[in-house]
Amino acid sequence: MSYSVFTRSWWKENPSWPNGLEPEAGEKTYLERDLKTEKEARALAKEYNATHDPGRLSEKAEFEED
Repeated sequence: MSYSVFTRSWWKENPSWPNGLEPEAGEKTYLERDLKTEKEARALAKEYNATHDPGRLSEKAEFEED
């Protein structure tokens, strides 16, 4: 078992929606693959989120089990 950490946005620009944002889970962009423990994956995602501005589209790091 291994884990991967990725980022994705949670909104997309759409002028016909309130505030110009429509909910949408964006495409995954992988930061790291083949991490051996959930603890490592969780720590990397937490560190990324603490050091990166999510911006208007709310881009955040997550992890998944492979």
